[in-house]
Amino acid sequence: MTTILDPTDERTPIRRTLTPRPEAITGTVALLDISKPRGDVLIDRLQERLAERLPGVTFKRYRKPTFTKPAPDELVRTIVAEADLVVEALAD
Repeated sequence: MTTILDPTDERTPIRRTLTPRPEAITGTVALLDISKPRGDVLIDRLQERLAERLPGVTFKRYRKPTFTKPAPDELVRTIVAEADLVVEALAD
């Protein structure tokens, strides 16, 4: 089992299990920019590299209004409705 550390309180680790990885990546991949500086640059490059390795996969870009708060519920619902997999990118 993999241990995931929660940076908000390491005194009492939360036990979590990882979601199983799919056999293959197909359909639509959401690329979520959390609005940190240069996050768009990272996602541009990530999309280029993934597109080279995953022909036939569609990519959709999304952006949080601010990195200081969780994604708004409406944005989360949109991503869930439109994508099969999400990649969230952080950069500075």
